[in-house]
Amino acid sequence: MPKISDERREERRLQIVHAAMRCVSAQGFHKTTMADVIRESGMSAGAVYGYFRNKEDLIVAIADKATALADRTIGELLETDPLPTLSEMIEHITTTITGMERGEQGDLTRVAVAVWAEAMRDDPVRDLVSARYRRMRSRFAELVRATQAVGRLDPAEDAELVAHALFGLMPGFVLQRLLMADVEPDSYARAVRGLQGISDTP
Repeated sequence: MPKISDERREERRLQIVHAAMRCVSAQGFHKTTMADVIRESGMSAGAVYGYFRNKEDLIVAIADKATALADRTIGELLETDPLPTLSEMIEHITTTITGMERGEQGDLTRVAVAVWAEAMRDDPVRDLVSARYRRMRSRFAELVRATQAVGRLDPAEDAELVAHALFGLMPGFVLQRLLMADVEPDSYARAVRGLQGISDTP
């Protein structure tokens, strides 16, 4: 029996991950079972379990996918010349996030919220997922340092701490968009520009 090529193996793995995302997008992680994922993927149980032993493995795969998307998006910003302003960066990233709301994998923003909820419920999952999100946050620190290098942010500021706040804007965007449906990338970026004008002096 011929071996499956690495490319075909990755295609099948992604097929399962996308099936899991569609299930989670529709009903959350708690209600999604491996049987649901198997049925949605159109593959046999043996094939699915050959890639993922359980739901926890799928959660990590989904978190890895989100991290890869963040890597790519922030890489695009770092390679832009001249470097975008902070508000332009926010608009670019949130525009990418809105693109996650549709596609063959379901609504990735809903999946992201489900991942957060599962991480709060299950300590081992939290440890696995938080490692991916720390990696994502470190990429935001790269953006901060690049902004400092071009003179748009005081170099005395701690880039890692600034990245904590910058990274926190993204879950805020996702939650407001899902719960209240009244935020858009351009208006969110405008709000960030407004915050930049706030003075700490009386």
